[in-house]
Amino acid sequence: MKQPVGVILAGGQATRMGGGDKGRLMLGERSILGHVIDRMTPQVADIALNANGEAGRFADINLPVVADSVTGYAGPLAGVLAGLDWAGELGADAIVTAAADTPFFPCDLVPQLLMAAEDRRHCLALAASQAADGKLWRQPTFGLWPVSLRNDLRDALQTGLRKVVLWTDKHDAGQAVFTHDGLDPFFNVNTPEDLAEARRLAGETTK
Repeated sequence: MKQPVGVILAGGQATRMGGGDKGRLMLGERSILGHVIDRMTPQVADIALNANGEAGRFADINLPVVADSVTGYAGPLAGVLAGLDWAGELGADAIVTAAADTPFFPCDLVPQLLMAAEDRRHCLALAASQAADGKLWRQPTFGLWPVSLRNDLRDALQTGLRKVVLWTDKHDAGQAVFTHDGLDPFFNVNTPEDLAEARRLAGETTK
């Protein structure tokens, strides 16, 4: 299989942050989105940003911007579909998605997802984080998605499906588990309090 392309999901409404593009909030000397791009770039062949509204507001990051094709706010699966359609035009086999508000996600996300999908019917896998106490949390915005299933996903969205794991479980998705003892690598910035915590962590873990 060809090296996957990356799609950063920034199509959410950010209601708990007061709206706007929370990926644009600063974390150290770069925006949160900048940190996400830095972590994604070495792992994929190309990157696009999934975002809705005026695409020109992202002109400075020099990435293609792909909007949801499903009307209304249909959640992250709509962003996955937009990314799959973009990847299909490139001739790519698969995409890897990452959330635009998660600046500390693993630098080995892509190889771990690829390994998790090796023995599955489709090149499909989701990430999960596991704390020292054994609790496991699936991370549905971080996944490996095959372009070959994009029309199946399109049909599912048109019937009203919105929950990621209902679709991925139906297709026997693999699971890449990332263990941690403290900072969850998929920590995301949803609230002003989360932003304050991310800034504290950035001083320790991000340069």
